[in-house]
Amino acid sequence: MKIAFWIVLAASLTVAFFVRGFPPRSSAPRLRDGYYTAEETGYYRGWREYLTIYVSNGKIVTCEYNAKNASGFIKSWDMNYMRNMNEVCDNYPDKFARNYVHALLTNQTSSGIDAMSGATESHKSFITLADAALTQALAGDYEVVFVGVEHN
Repeated sequence: MKIAFWIVLAASLTVAFFVRGFPPRSSAPRLRDGYYTAEETGYYRGWREYLTIYVSNGKIVTCEYNAKNASGFIKSWDMNYMRNMNEVCDNYPDKFARNYVHALLTNQTSSGIDAMSGATESHKSFITLADAALTQALAGDYEVVFVGVEHN
């Protein structure tokens, strides 16, 4: 009787592994939970861009991407800037920032995030900042990291 029990148990476990599959093994490093910020070292056309990501359970769950001027005023709050840019290229800081953030949240990496028309320099900054913030998240380093971005 005891032998039959063990045979049935072993057969059940074997079938379960083949039906459900083996537990996934992740060789990719895991992002550590917390807030991570990357910021440009300098100003481009009067603005310094920054990105803050929040990681929970190893995934990016929220992001803030924006720019500030020397007085700390936030670029996406500048209605004149928004109106002028929108007239020229049908784009503006709040629009492209939301797009880039959405892509990062969806992809969980900076790879494959396309530049938007009128925001190619910000795209370059965003990718650089995202890579720096993700590097911090992999290391669990909560210090703000400052990165240089080469602008045209």
